[in-house]
Amino acid sequence: QICYNILGDNMKLEILYEDNHLLVVVKPAGILSQADVTNDPDMLTILKDYLKEKYQKPGNVYLGLVHRLDRMTSGIMVFAKTSKAASRLNQQISSGKFSKKYYAVARGKVPNFERLENYLYKDEKEVKSYVSNKNNGKLAVLEYQNLKIVDGNSLLDIKLLTGRHHQIRVQFAYLGYPLIGDKLYGVFCEKHLMLHAYYLSFYHPITSEKLEFVKIPNEKEWSKYFE
Repeated sequence: QICYNILGDNMKLEILYEDNHLLVVVKPAGILSQADVTNDPDMLTILKDYLKEKYQKPGNVYLGLVHRLDRMTSGIMVFAKTSKAASRLNQQISSGKFSKKYYAVARGKVPNFERLENYLYKDEKEVKSYVSNKNNGKLAVLEYQNLKIVDGNSLLDIKLLTGRHHQIRVQFAYLGYPLIGDKLYGVFCEKHLMLHAYYLSFYHPITSEKLEFVKIPNEKEWSKYFE
């Protein structure tokens, strides 16, 4: 685990793993996964700059975006340093060999149903997803455990079985337990969205070795849930 101070004064780039094929990092909350119309800082550009500087590469650097995290979601991401690695990681996502788990804090005492299945429809204009039906939605499935209740809210351990737009946020809001700090699907004023991708596992695209990464959130907002 290596930290580089290239995200500004208050945040360091945290690298969990790097070799010739892969780069596994921790995305802070508030940073985009890739550039959009806002021109705000994004992980793909930041990491390309890091690679150019570290290896003193002239011109463009290849870095493949394999998956995304929402802007306000923190946690582990893997990027591919070659097109072959990117292709093989995408195949693993399609075949279910790519495993992601999240911690989330939901408002209220969430019952332990353990599995949520909904059909989600993404409104491209609003950039927002809604629970819909089989005809115009895509199946969204997750499993979860309620780990503990703190101050009347629930710390959840969530395993994503599909990767739909805003999936965790939409499904728990629809259930009646929106995530703390979710301004889009809740009506709350907390600044910090309590959603963090803490676990990522996949098979190395070249060696086929199983790689597993864990990163417990360390921002002060999370501290009381992990005491």
